[in-house]
Amino acid sequence: MASKEEFFEHIEKGYTTKGDYLVMGAAMFEGKAVTNAHVKVPLKTMNRHGLIAGATGTGKTKTLQVLAENLSDKGVPVLLMDLKGDLSGIAQPSPGHPKIDERHAQIGLPFEPKSFPVEILSLSEQDGVKLRATVSEFGPVLLSRILDLSVTQEGIVAVVFKYCDDNKLPLLDLKDFKKVLQYATGEGKAEFTKHYGRISTSSTGTILRKIIELEQQGAERFFGEKSFEVEDLTRIDENGRGYINIIRLTDIQDRPKLFSTFMLSLLAEIYSTFPEQGDSDRPELVLFIDEAHLIFNEASKALLDQIESIVKLIRSKGIGLYFVTQNPTDVPDAVLSQLGLKVQHALRAFTAKDRKAIKLTAENYPDSEFYDTKEVLTSLGIGEALISALDEKGRPTPLAATLLRAPMSRMDVLTESELKTLVTRSDLVKKYSEEIDRESAYEILNEKIEKAEAEAAKEKARPKTTARKRTSTRQNPVIKVLTSATFIRGVLGVLKKVIR
Repeated sequence: MASKEEFFEHIEKGYTTKGDYLVMGAAMFEGKAVTNAHVKVPLKTMNRHGLIAGATGTGKTKTLQVLAENLSDKGVPVLLMDLKGDLSGIAQPSPGHPKIDERHAQIGLPFEPKSFPVEILSLSEQDGVKLRATVSEFGPVLLSRILDLSVTQEGIVAVVFKYCDDNKLPLLDLKDFKKVLQYATGEGKAEFTKHYGRISTSSTGTILRKIIELEQQGAERFFGEKSFEVEDLTRIDENGRGYINIIRLTDIQDRPKLFSTFMLSLLAEIYSTFPEQGDSDRPELVLFIDEAHLIFNEASKALLDQIESIVKLIRSKGIGLYFVTQNPTDVPDAVLSQLGLKVQHALRAFTAKDRKAIKLTAENYPDSEFYDTKEVLTSLGIGEALISALDEKGRPTPLAATLLRAPMSRMDVLTESELKTLVTRSDLVKKYSEEIDRESAYEILNEKIEKAEAEAAKEKARPKTTARKRTSTRQNPVIKVLTSATFIRGVLGVLKKVIR
């Protein structure tokens, strides 16, 4: 049987690193922390993605908080998805506690309470920096993936974008996109048919219904201007610490479609904007996605493929993605296989399904002569976790049951007054607070239709020629289409200005 000294040497050798690193805590032997047997994660591997998993109440959120704090201290900006609303306390120092001192004494690590630079962001009407993007920035492919369209419907979306590009019609929000769709099968049917081919009204009807479904989850607040610039996520404060950007998502837990839409658009924008970084000594930005099952459970096959592709490619831009969820099986295998750091808190074996999940989870970790992984998974306490990371050469480190360090910031939310003060002082809130509704496809097409109707009215009001000169009774086909606007407008109501 291995001794405590042999275990200490095993951990020291497996977690030796020459570069900068994050200390997660101390490795545990026979259920107790081995002081100074520190479990370290090389900073340069933090763009290799990761997973924080475990049952409710086992300490996942505090682990996320610890990682975010330490990355900020190393000058690495962080983006946190706060679905439960319990991460804002990072902006204030921990009040301390005797149990925290006791924990850190066991780890062999001094405890230093401190606050961190925080920016509050919002997708909804909550206070904070408003996150918006235009429909044009999404592009036809990404928008089609989010709406889960068929190949034929994707083609129609591509035609709509092409028409808007050709005719200089800005697609800013969803009412712009809906207007062009309605125009393509209504007043502008002849124009579309001539230049782009016939567009099926049944297909456009399906697309419109899916857009309305997205709007019902609050997407109309997200689409529009002023667009958020992802470079603002990478700010460093005057002390050289990375900003911790917290997106408040407490009011969209029941709107997974909006959450998926936002996440995918953000990742796509980051990937297209950030330069290639290669094998750097530090990541450019690290994102933590809490309640990650909300993305994967509601995603279509096409959307999952898109997510998997981005996860594989975005690492080269120096971006790390960390999924936080209750069970590793919530994450698709194709994504799970890309994750370098795995922090597994305790799992509970209440049912046969739970026991099967524990067995599958144990098989995702390296074998260890010091642990029975399946047994450890059900016996870990709060603030303890199994950790498997990558060393500086990309090799898996030894599996370590770890007594995790405590957060240096407050493990509770900000008060209303503290939150208001934080938001009021933000430069980004001032930058993105104005909602712009400039002239775009909706207004331009409305004006175009009105002019055509006016011309048709003038044509109708002109006096008839003398009987000697025979006139054609055939109506101009373009005017015929345009004069049908009254009927179409009555059915669809597309000319009614949306008052926001």
